Amino acid sequence: MSDMPNKRLYRSRTERQIAGVCGGLGNYMGIDPTVIRLLFLLGLVFVGGTLLAYIVLAIVIPEEPL
Repeated sequence: MSDMPNKRLYRSRTERQIAGVCGGLGNYMGIDPTVIRLLFLLGLVFVGGTLLAYIVLAIVIPEEPL
């Protein structure tokens, strides 16, 4: 068995600009949420599908418990 606690993905309450998706992803992956925000922005400009992905993630990922 592993002594590592279960890591869960949540939308952030503290690192939030819109819905907390990028803050939650950054916390989950252990990187700065600003990097995730820039990747979403670049994807929006060059690919165009990240807006839909962001909306789906905002609905699917639960908010961080208090």
